[in-house]
Amino acid sequence: MGPVHLSDSRGAVVRRLVAMLREAKSRGAEMVVFPELALTTFFPRYWMEEAEAQARFFEAQMPNTDVQPLFDAARELGVGFYLGYAELAEDGRPYNTAVLVNRKGEISGKYRKIHLPGHMEHKPEAPFQHLEKKYFDVGNLGFRVFESEAVKYGMCLCNDRRWPETYRVMALQSAEVVMLGYNTPSLNIHWNEPVHLRTTTHLVSLQANAYQNGIWVAAAAKCGSEDGHHMIGSSVIVAPTGEIVARTLTQEDEVICVSADLSLGEHFRQHVFNFAKHRRPEHYRLIVDRVGAGDPLP
Repeated sequence: MGPVHLSDSRGAVVRRLVAMLREAKSRGAEMVVFPELALTTFFPRYWMEEAEAQARFFEAQMPNTDVQPLFDAARELGVGFYLGYAELAEDGRPYNTAVLVNRKGEISGKYRKIHLPGHMEHKPEAPFQHLEKKYFDVGNLGFRVFESEAVKYGMCLCNDRRWPETYRVMALQSAEVVMLGYNTPSLNIHWNEPVHLRTTTHLVSLQANAYQNGIWVAAAAKCGSEDGHHMIGSSVIVAPTGEIVARTLTQEDEVICVSADLSLGEHFRQHVFNFAKHRRPEHYRLIVDRVGAGDPLP
């Protein structure tokens, strides 16, 4: 997905999403993955009060009047989708959220982002902010797997993709496809990271985890320059072999499509990473007992 600027309305963005959904359908797609925070610009780059952010960028209902045309198109076309957005829950808590919508236009799964990157404090010396820890609560739904039209889908968001636990927890629930949306800036505000490494580490994370868990990974980003802030893009579909089988080429709205043979993942789950036969969780206790390398054991 190309950039979404501060001046872009929800209605204009949804029309773009519907157009991509229709193009995907024309190419035989049955499920479409849209980016993280797809309905707005990536607002955590801006410093403001939480109340202002919620009023401008969060959705208290899903679907709502602005987003309903996308749900209607899904039902009309018989195509499901994954959509990332900023959610203001019924209890007033804010989350970075994604929903799974089936081919009937019904929400059949929800995920709230767990690995929130960035910072809470104002960094006026930085070229932009990364305030996910300020604007969102840590997700409280866990990494679950949802079955839709006989396919087992897992969901995560952006920074979750860099943590191997994300995929393994879903693979242990028999996930076949993991869908994720992301927004990754080309500039790292924390240290002088070469721009090409921003894409390299992104792809390594997806390819290694697809292979090591015998799953398909479908990753969709926003790309290009949002009001002067550039993002890496590089939306991809990765096979359980670890191979990239489709990748975007532009910085604008673009549809990539793959006919995914789900049995390919089963080969790896049976013959390479057969969890039941080869895993030894009694030797992995540190993964859950210790948060960081310097923490003492309980």
